[in-house]
Amino acid sequence: MTSTKLSRRALLAAASAFALTTSRARADAPVAPAPKIAPRASRVVRIASDARGVTVTLDLEHAPFPTSAGGHQDATVLVFVPHHHRVGRGSNVAAVVHFHGHNTSAERAIVAHQLREQLFESKQNAILVVPQLAMLAADSSAGKLETPGGLSRMLADVLRTLDAPAVRAATGRAGLGPDATFGNVCLSAHSGGYHAAASCLRSGGVPIHEVFLFDALYAEVDVFRDWVIAGRGKPMNARHKLVSYFTAGTTEANTRALFGDLERAGVACAHEQIEGTLSRAELTRAEAVSIRTQLMHGSVTRELNGLRDCLYASALRRNLRSSWFDAKHGARPLERRR
Repeated sequence: MTSTKLSRRALLAAASAFALTTSRARADAPVAPAPKIAPRASRVVRIASDARGVTVTLDLEHAPFPTSAGGHQDATVLVFVPHHHRVGRGSNVAAVVHFHGHNTSAERAIVAHQLREQLFESKQNAILVVPQLAMLAADSSAGKLETPGGLSRMLADVLRTLDAPAVRAATGRAGLGPDATFGNVCLSAHSGGYHAAASCLRSGGVPIHEVFLFDALYAEVDVFRDWVIAGRGKPMNARHKLVSYFTAGTTEANTRALFGDLERAGVACAHEQIEGTLSRAELTRAEAVSIRTQLMHGSVTRELNGLRDCLYASALRRNLRSSWFDAKHGARPLERRR
């Protein structure tokens, strides 16, 4: 293991210990109101189209940063709308919200982990939202997402700001429309993005249906545990499903402890010690899935289509036919991204 990897893991371990201490302190503290900062007009910064869809760069008042405490200042939120997207019944829009890890940015993460490509290939009728967390820093803080209703305010801001003439023209039939509201919301987190995901589960103000952790369970295990148990035994479209990919070390220990608790609580769990041995049907039906990956920490989300397969196996609704379930029994084939 290189010194860089050792340093990254040491920083994440320290961050997880800090998060555990602060989360316990928060449990006893009174609920704080949303932070007050200077008003900022949300706006569309850039629109880019390609063969898969439209990527909109937003600068939002209710982005995770900046906060009244100062520090990180970037208010970027990236949104990807695939060309096959169509607004659902009652103007409902499904969303996959991804939280990047340490020492990167939303823009770098969306490219490095091929998030747009994987959502597009899953054929899911959902949009992708990637907020900027701590910019190029070994820092898991989530800014305004840590305050009650933070995720709700950010997503409402996304909908308002996307309802702009230039965005409507670029997205065409895939667009969201003026009356859109969010329906099913899934969270995805890589590495240090776990704290933003936990904050949204704890007090984001939005019902979360599924969570995908890509070598990210460094702390706040109790938050994920309680959320999964709260949806135990419900139908697929109402349950709380968790998928946790892990490597050796902290994420392995925490995942094993978490799944022990879930099984004792009667949650339907599936385990994969060798990646690819679970069937597609098992991956879909389980309420919680643990996957021991052989990939490097930085490749977990992308290299074997981790996010794409989580989306295929999710309860999100597709409006395009997929052949993914044509071979739903037996060990699922793994496809390496180029």
